[in-house]
Amino acid sequence: MDILNYPFMERALIAAVLVGITAPAIGIYLVQRRQPLMGDGIGHVAMTGVGLGFLLNASPVWMATAVSALGSVLMELIRWYGKTRGDIALAMLFYGGMAGGVMFVNLAPGGSNANLSSYLFGSLSTVSQSDVTAIGILAGFVIVVTLGLRRQLFAVNHDEEFARVTGLPVRALNLLTAVTAAVTVTVAMRVVGLILVSALMVVPVAAAQQLTRSFAATLAIAGAIGVTVTVSGTVTSYYQNVPPGATIVLLTIAAFIVLTALATPLARRRARAAAAARPAGDPVECAIPATRGAADEAGV
Repeated sequence: MDILNYPFMERALIAAVLVGITAPAIGIYLVQRRQPLMGDGIGHVAMTGVGLGFLLNASPVWMATAVSALGSVLMELIRWYGKTRGDIALAMLFYGGMAGGVMFVNLAPGGSNANLSSYLFGSLSTVSQSDVTAIGILAGFVIVVTLGLRRQLFAVNHDEEFARVTGLPVRALNLLTAVTAAVTVTVAMRVVGLILVSALMVVPVAAAQQLTRSFAATLAIAGAIGVTVTVSGTVTSYYQNVPPGATIVLLTIAAFIVLTALATPLARRRARAAAAARPAGDPVECAIPATRGAADEAGV
């Protein structure tokens, strides 16, 4: 394949694989805690970090990581203590982050809004070796957290009160989830862009849930979908000269539609099989409930 003859495409493909793995890995927890748009909010805040990187002549990726991590902590604090005014505070944080990014980029020497384009929508040709190194380090952190602490994170995001009773550090794990989501946003911004990163964190998980309700199976299938669409979108972007971020997100949505279409008859077939296996004359309300625990049922 001639695509591998170009170093910038090799870097882009490596970044695409890392993004495809990490985005659904944290996205499954955001879906579980009913915060699917959290990545979108963090992306707004990360723009300030990108702008500071240009202004201070520092790495935009690392600056965006620091600023978005701080922003994610503030988001969690607002969620805990914000009460009725929490939504207003979050809106100011999101839009302030976007405005700060634009302002800092324009204040930077030779800076303009054009400098933000590759970070907002993704760009293949601008992924440098230092970007790949940073993405690899940050992706390693995300994978260690999301897989190494999957039981604890599942418990907290599934039922905070139960997790607190069992002795888990709920607030610390919530903060860790938020910071990990922020790191994932900065991992993905060079490939899919800050504007569209939330879709890659959520849609593969939603697509995987069409086939299974098991946590472990959903995580595995979502990761496979993520890698498939990011690599396919990167290759398509190269050959068709189309934006990589938009291509990847459209492929992700297409995967969701296809899996939904396949899952509907499968669900009906399973329902008919379950009905046929039920003894005749045994009402549904008299069925003996399963004795498996929630964590066992989820397949964590």
